[in-house]
Order: sequence, then C-alpha cells, then structure tokens
Amino acid sequence: MKLDIGRVFHQKWLKYFGVGFIIIFALIGFFLTSAFFAIKLHVTDDPGAVDYNDRYFQEIKDKYGKSDFIDSTKVNTREAIFFHHVLVLNKYYPDNSIYILNAYLKSHNLAEAERMFSAVNLHMQENKSYISELQEFENRNLMDGTQRNTGSVFGWMNIAEWADFKIAVAKDKPLIDSVANLTNVEPRLIVAVLVGEQIRLFNSDREAYKRWIGPLKVLSVESIFSLGVTGIKVATAQTIERNLKDKNSVFYLGKRYENLLDFQTNTYDVERFKRLTDFKNHFYSYLYAALNIKQIKVQWERAGFPIADRPEILATLYNVGFEVSVPKANPVVGGSTVMIRQKPYSFGAIAFEYYYSGELYDLFPFKRVKFDWKNG
Repeated sequence: MKLDIGRVFHQKWLKYFGVGFIIIFALIGFFLTSAFFAIKLHVTDDPGAVDYNDRYFQEIKDKYGKSDFIDSTKVNTREAIFFHHVLVLNKYYPDNSIYILNAYLKSHNLAEAERMFSAVNLHMQENKSYISELQEFENRNLMDGTQRNTGSVFGWMNIAEWADFKIAVAKDKPLIDSVANLTNVEPRLIVAVLVGEQIRLFNSDREAYKRWIGPLKVLSVESIFSLGVTGIKVATAQTIERNLKDKNSVFYLGKRYENLLDFQTNTYDVERFKRLTDFKNHFYSYLYAALNIKQIKVQWERAGFPIADRPEILATLYNVGFEVSVPKANPVVGGSTVMIRQKPYSFGAIAFEYYYSGELYDLFPFKRVKFDWKNG
C-alpha cells in the first residue's frame, strides 16, 4: 500500500493544534479561577500608601468644616487673618499669594481660600520665619478686648435714610451711565454731587420723606430754589448752557459738547424747568450736573491747577457756584453745611466720604480715567 505523506502530516497537524487549543483554554481557566479566589480571599488587595501628611489633611477638614458656611460672628476676624497671610506669603511666593487672593476675590468663599493656604503651608513648615510671621498677627490679641463697631465709620451712612437712598439711586443707574457716556464724566463723580444734594433731603423729619421718598424709595426732586435731583439753580443752568456755546470761555468743552443742551422750543425757561423737574426721568438733572463738574475741571486744568482727582474740591465748587470757582494752588473743601442727625457736614466732605467709602461700588466703580479730555 502506498503511504500518503500529505494526509499523515495533515492528521498530525490537527492533533497538535487540538492539544494546544485545549492547553491554552486550560491555562486561561486556571488563571481566571485563581484570580477569582484571589479576589475573594483579598490576596490581591493593595494596602496603598498612607500619605505622611494624612493627619495634616484631617486637621484641615476639622478646622474649616464645610466650605459653604462661615459663622458670621467670626468672619471679620478670619478675613483679617486671611489678608495678613496673603501679605506674608507674597514675600516668599508672590505667584501663590496672587492665585489665592484672586480665587477669593472671585469666589468670596473664605473657607476654600483658607484651605488653599493650608495646601501652601504644608510645604512651608520648615520655613521658621514664614511660620513666625503668620502667627504674629494671630498672637497679638488685637481682637480681644477691642471695641468693635457695627455699621460704617462714616456716621451719616448709618442712618436708615441712607439705605433708602441707595435703593433709589440704583434705579437711576441706566440714566447716570448714559450721561457719563455722553459727557465722559465718571459715573461715581456724578453720584458724589447727587449724594451731597440728596442726603440733606433724606430726612425722616421731613413731610416729603414720610409721604413718598421713604415708602417709595425715590429721589427727591426739587422745584423751588434749586431744581431736580441734583439741585441745579436756574442761574447755574443758564451758565452751563452758555459755556457750551462760548468758544472763548475758560469753561468751554469743545465742539462735540456744544449741542448737548439745545432746546426743542422757543420757551427756554419753561422747557428748562420741565427738564429738571421731571419726576419720572432725571436724565437732565444728571446731564447738567456732569457738565457743571466737567466745565469746572477744565477751567482749573487750563489755569494750571488740575483737580480731576479731587472729588471733594469739584463737589465744593459745584455747590458754591461758578462765581467762586477761582483756580489756585490750595483750594479748600467746604460748601453748604448739611445737618445730619444734629451733626454738621460740609457738602464737599460728604462727597469725599461717599466717593472713597466703597458704598455703591458695584454700581458705580472707580474708572481708570475720571474725565475723557479727547476732543475737548
């Protein structure tokens, strides 16, 4: 019989393949079974490495607790300590101090900001001078036995009428911003003279305050000796109007401003009165006030005595009138005396204190440039 070599080779190949296939599956089964029992018996558990700072992390958690709650009775002290820490860290690692401060200013989450410091302090434990400076503030006992006062250091801002005023002026923000865009006068400066004029009218003893200013939270519109919410006198309004047109005036602002107060009728007195005493729309009150401030600023600047950064002087001159605006090296703060809870304040001082108080800052912040002198 003749041997079929090809057939024999094919049979052996199938035999070897079958045996190998069985062995592979047996091995897979063995490993899977072993893995199963290893897991069940916790043979494969990785005990992991406990960070050597684990206790420190636990202390952070215990110290600050939840990030969404801060005891209001302690927040002022904690915040003072936080800002002190920012200053200290800035001496050693300015970048990190800026990151932490920026995060807090944006989030207003003091607990999280404190945790950020704890993360930094983890790497600063060996820096004795740093640790000493951090602890110095807390060990001074500045908070113990020290009289804390509620409210503002500016006494007249603690009256209930001031809270009403802030609500009222917030309603006029669109108008004030619109005037600021037209005149290039900082909105906060416009409000500074408004405050001086309104705060004397926001008096709980006045009948007008009791009847509508307080209940409705609206600004007081004057209509007798002075006009509007910013207290513009008729003579002052007429001077502002003339200054816009008179190219030879030291108060002249430039061509772009010439037509801002143009009248629509021939009865100027009537139209002016209606403009300034409109109870529903105070736009012209703010416009006249802004132009008044800017004309005074320009006069002093041309004379070589710039006062653009002196809100208290601008407010004083706004209050006393163009006739008293005489540029000089050392102008004085003053103006009308305003009595608030039996305490006297000058018009200029009230404007100054408001301007730098931080009150209403979200609505009327400082601008990089208080006046834009382009094109006049």
